[in-house]
Amino acid sequence: MTTARKLDTAHALLDSVDATLNRAIPNLGRLQLERGSWPGDYGGPMFLLPMFVALAWVTKRLPPPPRVARMLIYFTSVQRPDGSIGLHAEATEGSMFTTTLSYVAMRLLGVGRDDARLVRMRAWIHANGSPLGAASWGKFTLCLLGLYDWKGIHPVLPELWLLPKDAPLHPGRLWCHCRQVYLPMAWLYGMKSTAPDAPLLRELRDELYQGTYGSITWEQHRDTVAKADDYRPSKLALKGVNTGQGLFEKLPLKPLRQKAVDECLHHIRYEDSVTNDIDIGPVNAVLNMFVHHFRGAQGAADLERGWYKFDRYYLWDGHDGLKMQGYNNSELWDTAFAVQAIEAAVDSGAVQASAAEPVLAKAYTFIRDNQILSDVPEPEKHYRHPCKGGWPFSDRAHGWPITDCTSEGFKCAVDLEGRFSPEVPVDLLRDSVRLLLSWQNEDGGWATYEKQRGGAWLEQFNPSQVFGDIMVDYSYVECTSAALQALVKAKQRFPGEFELDAAIARGAAFIRGQQRPDGSFEGSWAVCFTYGTWFAVAGLKAAGASNDDPAIRRAVAFLLSKQRPDGSWSEHGNSCRDRRWVEGEAGHVAQTSWALSTLVRGGCDVRQAMDRAAEWLCRRQESDGSWAREPLVGVFNRTCLIAYDNYRHYFPVWALGEWRALASR
Repeated sequence: MTTARKLDTAHALLDSVDATLNRAIPNLGRLQLERGSWPGDYGGPMFLLPMFVALAWVTKRLPPPPRVARMLIYFTSVQRPDGSIGLHAEATEGSMFTTTLSYVAMRLLGVGRDDARLVRMRAWIHANGSPLGAASWGKFTLCLLGLYDWKGIHPVLPELWLLPKDAPLHPGRLWCHCRQVYLPMAWLYGMKSTAPDAPLLRELRDELYQGTYGSITWEQHRDTVAKADDYRPSKLALKGVNTGQGLFEKLPLKPLRQKAVDECLHHIRYEDSVTNDIDIGPVNAVLNMFVHHFRGAQGAADLERGWYKFDRYYLWDGHDGLKMQGYNNSELWDTAFAVQAIEAAVDSGAVQASAAEPVLAKAYTFIRDNQILSDVPEPEKHYRHPCKGGWPFSDRAHGWPITDCTSEGFKCAVDLEGRFSPEVPVDLLRDSVRLLLSWQNEDGGWATYEKQRGGAWLEQFNPSQVFGDIMVDYSYVECTSAALQALVKAKQRFPGEFELDAAIARGAAFIRGQQRPDGSFEGSWAVCFTYGTWFAVAGLKAAGASNDDPAIRRAVAFLLSKQRPDGSWSEHGNSCRDRRWVEGEAGHVAQTSWALSTLVRGGCDVRQAMDRAAEWLCRRQESDGSWAREPLVGVFNRTCLIAYDNYRHYFPVWALGEWRALASR
C-alpha cells in the first residue's frame, strides 16, 4: 500500500470514529433518566423469579394477569431445547435447581400440567433424577412450599449466630451476600416454616416425584445432587460439619433454639432497616419476606412495608419478558462508567464539550446525590464495615458501599469537580479516601464490600453446590485496580494529606501476583480474561508501570493472540466456569472495547490490530447511535452470568475515544 493510500485509509477511519462517537453521545443522552442515571436490564439468574413467585403465591400476592403473562414469556424465552432451564438465561446445560423451581413457578402462575412447555420440562426433570437432586437452595425453597421435607436437607442452624464473634465458623466471617442469605435461611429452618397444604401443592408433589412423594426416605437424599448441579461438590470438611449439625439438631434445646431465631430475626430486621427495606440483594430480600410472612401478625407490618421493593426495584420488564434482577439496580456503576466514556470522547477532540455538558451535568447530580453520608448504627455489633463516604452499586437508599463503586464514584466526582454545582463536599471526598484505605486487605488487594474476614479454608464449607467462591470476600483484580486508580487520583486531589504510596505499592504487587503464565488476568465479575486484563493493566498503569513493564507487555501479547480475523474479541461465558479461555461464537462489543482500551493504554505497538478493532466497533454501531444487544457478559461466583445491558452503549464510546486520542497525536 502506498503512503498516500495509507494516509487516506487512516483519515477515513478517523472520520468513521468521529461519526460513531457523535452518534453515540446523543444515544446516551436519550437513555439517561432525568435524575442522571442509566437504568438497565440486570437479569439473567434463573433462580430469582421462581423464588419471588413462590413468595407471591404463599403470601397471596400473585401479580395481575398482564404481569403473569410477561413472566411466562420470560420463562418460555429461556427454556432450552431439551426442556430444561439453566442456572442463568444463556446456560449451555440445564439445572435441576432452576428447572424444578421454574416448573413450580409456572404452575403457581396458573399454567396447566399438560402445557407443552411443562410436559417437556417435567420429562427433563424425571430423566435427570427428580428434585431429590436439586442443589441446596432449590431444596430449601421447595421446603418452604411443602414440596420437599425438611428432613431431606442438612441443618442450617440458627444457633451459629450465638457463637462468640471470634469463633472460626461464626457467620459474621462470611462474605456479606453469603451471610445475608443464610441468615433468613437459619430462621426459616429453625422454625421449619412451611406453607399450608393445598390441592395445587399435592398435584405438584405427584408431578415432580411421579407419585412417590409419600414413600421417600428423605434423610437418604441430603447429599443427593444431580450431575448438572454439582459444580462445587461437598468436601470432606463440609460432610463432617453437616454430620455434627445433624447430631446437634437432635438435642432437646428448645430455649436455645428460640434465643437463636430471635437473634437471627434481630439481624434480619436490622438489614431491612438500614437498606430502606431493599436488602443487599434479591435472594435475601425474598427470604426476609418469607420470614415476615411466617411470623404471622407480628411480621405483617414488616411484610407490608417491604413488599413494594419487588415492583419498584427488583422486577424488570425487558425485551424478553418480566424477570427479576440481581440487584435493585446498577445505576451508580453504569453512571460512573458512562461519565468516563463520555469524557474520553470529549478529550479525544471528536466530540464537542457543549454536546456532552448536559449529559455530564445530570450524571454528576446523580453521583453527588447517591454518596453514602453516614455510617449505619452500631456497625460492629451487626457485622458491618463503616460506610460513610462510600458509593453503592445502585443508589444511596440501598446503603451498602462497595470498593470498586466507591472508587469509580470518587474518580468521577473529582474529575467533574468545579464544573457543576452544588458539588460533592470536600470532606466527603476525604471520607472516601479513608474508607478505601480501611478496606485494603493484608494481601494488598481489595475485596468487594468489606475486608476479608475469614481464610480461604472456609470455602471447604461452601454448601451451595452450584456456585464457586461464595464463603469469603476475597481480593479481586478488578476491585484492586479501581481502588488503585482512585488512590492515585486522591494523591493529586489531596497532595500530602494522606499516606498513600505504601497502599498503592501493595495493591500493584497484588495485581502482579495474579497474572497468569499466558499474560492474562482472570476477571471475577464479567467475562472474563478480557475484563480482568483490562482492569489489571489500568491499575498497573495508574500505579506507575511503564509500557515496557514486562507485565504490561505480556498482557498486551495475550490479547493480541486472541484477536479474531475481523478485528474483534469474543469470549464465551463458560470461560468463567472453566477458568480458561473459551472462544465465543461472534465478536462481542463490550469485550472488544475492553481489549482495544487495554492495547491503547498498554502502548501496543501493533497499530493495525488496534485499527481493525476500532473499525469493527464502528461497523457494529446501529443507525441510532446504539449497539445491538449481545450475549450476557457479567458474572458472579464463577457460574452465573448476568446482564449489564448498558455495557454495549458506553464501553465502545470509551475505547474509541481512547483510540482516537492516540490516533490523532
